Amino acid sequence: MTARESAPMRTLLLGLLCIGLLLLAGAAMPRWLTFLLTMALANGVVALGIMLLMRSGVVSFGQGLVFATGGYAAALGFRWLGWTDGLLLTLAGGVLAALIAAPFAWLIARYRGIFFAMLTLALSMVLYGLLIKSTTFGGSDGLNMGRVSYLGMRPADAWVGYTNYAVTVAVVGMISVLMRIYFDSVRGLVVLSARENEIRVEYLGSSVQSLIATNFIIAAFCGGVGGALAVIALGHVEPDYSYWTRSGDFVFVAILAGHHSVLAAFIASIALELVRSFSSAYFPNSWQLAMGLFLLAVIRFLPSGIGSLWVARIRSGTAQSNAEVRGPA
Repeated sequence: MTARESAPMRTLLLGLLCIGLLLLAGAAMPRWLTFLLTMALANGVVALGIMLLMRSGVVSFGQGLVFATGGYAAALGFRWLGWTDGLLLTLAGGVLAALIAAPFAWLIARYRGIFFAMLTLALSMVLYGLLIKSTTFGGSDGLNMGRVSYLGMRPADAWVGYTNYAVTVAVVGMISVLMRIYFDSVRGLVVLSARENEIRVEYLGSSVQSLIATNFIIAAFCGGVGGALAVIALGHVEPDYSYWTRSGDFVFVAILAGHHSVLAAFIASIALELVRSFSSAYFPNSWQLAMGLFLLAVIRFLPSGIGSLWVARIRSGTAQSNAEVRGPA
């Protein structure tokens, strides 16, 4: 078995190890930190979808659309259909978000740059207008949902927070593993090539429009899953989930992370949540300034994102190893 053929197995084993370590660490965390990490991971998987699109050379400013779709799907499934299983509600949120995004994917994939961003933003704001005017969906107050169960078991009060955290870690961890495998696949590398030179990719026989449309649907699924997980943890969903500022938060995280590393998306999301929480606590009237300075510092010193810190070293180490194996010319 070659190194390339064994890469997916290594990624899976590393992902399972990280999931196990996070589950063990969560058992010793205070409740406030467990909740913060739950929300950061839910937001991070949405930003991971934007990262996938960034590798295609486009950026979506409308991830609030699929985030809200996933959240409302979970809340409505709980209230109207009587679904109480958190895993089923999470899957429903991701699938419904992907289905809603699918009819627009091929059309939006024709555009690039600011046009792609504005079209996705417009779709998100259309949903915001519908939600805030609809009494069926709770209007501006949104909807509440009760406590969910997992595989037929309802956790005790003292373990609700940790159970939601554990399920979020497991779901997000498996999505991250699959995303990393996709990044390293032939199709994933072709997508990255399209970012640099679309014409060359087209000449090689691949449809860039098809690649971006597929990635748009995958990103929508990730956004729906993140929305469902966030609503399950909060117990509430509201139209602001689809507002442009929420989409801006996800883009913020994606810019901080860069498009190189899956892990960077979650590090950036956790960093954002920590900065937002502590700055709003100690600087309630100027916490947005602290967040802006934080973003400027990252852009100034890490223009390729947080992931570039270790990706560049790994690549240079790999190149050096390959040179040593080949030996002198």
